[in-house]
Amino acid sequence: MKIAVLPGDGIGPEIVKQAVKVLDFFGLSDAVDYSSIGGAGYDELKDPLPEATLKLALEADAILLGAVGGWEYDKLPRDMRPERGLLRIRQALNLFANLRPALMFPELIHASSLKPEIVSGLDIMIIRELTGDIYFGEPRGISLNNKGEQEGVNTMRYSESEIRRISHVAFKAANKRSKKLCSVDKANVLESTELWRKIITDVSSEYPEVELSHMYVDNAAMQLINEPKQFDVIVTGNIFGDILSDEASMLTGSIGMLPSASLDENNKGMYEPSHGSAPDIAGKDKANPLATILSLSMMFKYTFSDNDKAERIEGAVRTVLSQGYRTQDILSENMSLVGCEEMGDKVIEELRNV
Repeated sequence: MKIAVLPGDGIGPEIVKQAVKVLDFFGLSDAVDYSSIGGAGYDELKDPLPEATLKLALEADAILLGAVGGWEYDKLPRDMRPERGLLRIRQALNLFANLRPALMFPELIHASSLKPEIVSGLDIMIIRELTGDIYFGEPRGISLNNKGEQEGVNTMRYSESEIRRISHVAFKAANKRSKKLCSVDKANVLESTELWRKIITDVSSEYPEVELSHMYVDNAAMQLINEPKQFDVIVTGNIFGDILSDEASMLTGSIGMLPSASLDENNKGMYEPSHGSAPDIAGKDKANPLATILSLSMMFKYTFSDNDKAERIEGAVRTVLSQGYRTQDILSENMSLVGCEEMGDKVIEELRNV
């Protein structure tokens, strides 16, 4: 077992440190190798995805990522910004399937901005296609048009094969849950998503036990707030999935609680929290490490097929929450405020008790 650990920027090193404690607890210290990405990669080697980092990621069985980005990098050329490193590693490793669960922990129901009766029992899996769409489509760039004006161009593009492979991931996931799949598109105005709807409908014939529905993205955004429990599995493209998964994360109280997995066709994955680098709280011991720790649970489940470790991690997190410990982002009345480091230590304590 070989795990590449990429702490990244901002709060990335702090939250990754807590997740590595969990790997150490399971005796996997020797499986871990570190490298830099994002702004840290640029600072070290003038590249947001250094060659050594990509080599390590290609050789690893799984990758644990913290976060990338920071205000100090905003003035860099676009291809040198931290986010380009993240896009490049996803593409290089063919991590086309992004799984983002939005699960309401009962202990956090009052941390949500929505009424408890709306979010109680919430359990949604958003499956986002990750290596196509407008983030990767060509042509792209900023240039002068024939009127002499600056013009920005990005291209929303999907091939049939790209849609088919993410469709199969989504149908298989739905088949293991409540057999309901909602495909989100904008087929009424965008030809690329008209094709998306056509191909997903075609693939549905291979999964007759799964109920497929379609929804336009603007309506889906509204329905996630209005009646989120109508959804079980949602599948959508890269840009729509980016937006909807962040929206869904806030239903659960904090994006600091949401893990994610980005998988290739063989379930090799990169695991990371759904949140960003939060440079405003970096180094202040205020970050919530639970999304990163829960990302390890997904790693053991999807890449290493070790449900025992996955369930032990989830159980330890639930117990710590039930004991009333909270980082600042999920703090509510009568709860005990702890920092990033202490929250990680609390999870290790509970792992020892299981």
